[in-house]
Amino acid sequence: MEMAGGEEEAADEWLIQSLRMYEELHTFELQAPTRVIEWARGNRVCVAGYEDSGGNEILQLLPPPTLQAKETQSPILLFAEEPFIGVLSKTRGTPLLPYRKLQCLLVTSGPPDSSLQVWQVSAEDSDVIKPVSAIAAENDAGQPWAKIATISAKAPWVLHGSRLDSVQVTEVESRKNVYTAASRTSEELSDVAFLDRNTALLCCAEGQLSLADVRQAQAPLEAASMPWAPCGERWRMGVAPQGSDSGSRPVARLSSGGHLSLTDVRKTSECLAWVKCRFPRPSSGAEFLRISWAPALQGCLAVSGFDGTVHVYDTQRWDSSGREAEPIFIHKGHAFGGADSGDGPALVTTHTWHPQKPRTLLSAASDGSLHVWEWVRP
Repeated sequence: MEMAGGEEEAADEWLIQSLRMYEELHTFELQAPTRVIEWARGNRVCVAGYEDSGGNEILQLLPPPTLQAKETQSPILLFAEEPFIGVLSKTRGTPLLPYRKLQCLLVTSGPPDSSLQVWQVSAEDSDVIKPVSAIAAENDAGQPWAKIATISAKAPWVLHGSRLDSVQVTEVESRKNVYTAASRTSEELSDVAFLDRNTALLCCAEGQLSLADVRQAQAPLEAASMPWAPCGERWRMGVAPQGSDSGSRPVARLSSGGHLSLTDVRKTSECLAWVKCRFPRPSSGAEFLRISWAPALQGCLAVSGFDGTVHVYDTQRWDSSGREAEPIFIHKGHAFGGADSGDGPALVTTHTWHPQKPRTLLSAASDGSLHVWEWVRP
């Protein structure tokens, strides 16, 4: 399917504007689309397939030398360049949805149930990831795939669960159960996160937040409602990095209708800010919605999953008016620069921030495109 005349002109205009919009822009093509991007040791990147048919892969990718240059004298824009170098192997033929890296171990989750898989990353001179074990979930028959988060202080732990009443913390290597939630309700979960070694934050698909103290297994979980939220929308969560003020840590929630809410982990039922995303159309679901905070750019977060773009926002001037928020940058490369799969425009499936470079992100789309980009400092 070829681009219409108007779309082709828009793509050409974006390409010209890219020369002044980006410090760096690198585009790559994966063999299959991914919805997971994780940074690994040695400045490497891990991705994982998610398609329902065929064999999916977990890949650890080594950036080419052009991405490892420390300083550049002019903007770098490279298209269809040499691919990342893959150094891992094929896994079983099921979707691998979220996964987290723990030192030399990978933990994955995916259909057909809410169990987890643990993989061993081989030495650097090998190209193999070996399955090590599985972590079963209680009463997981017919349950959605588990949402997972990890923490590696002392023994590595994984926080996992598909519903509020199925949340567990498991020691990865021994598979010993550390915590099992006690909840009277069974709301579906959309995201889970460790705030620290003792505290977990859970986000339900309908937007409620719940704090869990893993030292108190019998304490019932209570989900704080969102009285100001529109009905019928599904929500995702992003937790800001720990700042210098240890007591303040904002949580952002994004809905399938494009609404954004900011709250504080200390008072999850109170709204600090409420705005609307500037996307052309609301998403019909939340399958690929993602919201994430910048680890090295205070108050900034990125949003994707509505179309072929990634929007970056500065939240420091937000209020509770419900107005439309103005993004400080929009990455449109997946909408214009990817290969046409015949299934319509590409949809951004995930994104992640570079852990040290403040304005650098990686993003992936449904056409298999993978972009690394740094926008120009204002």
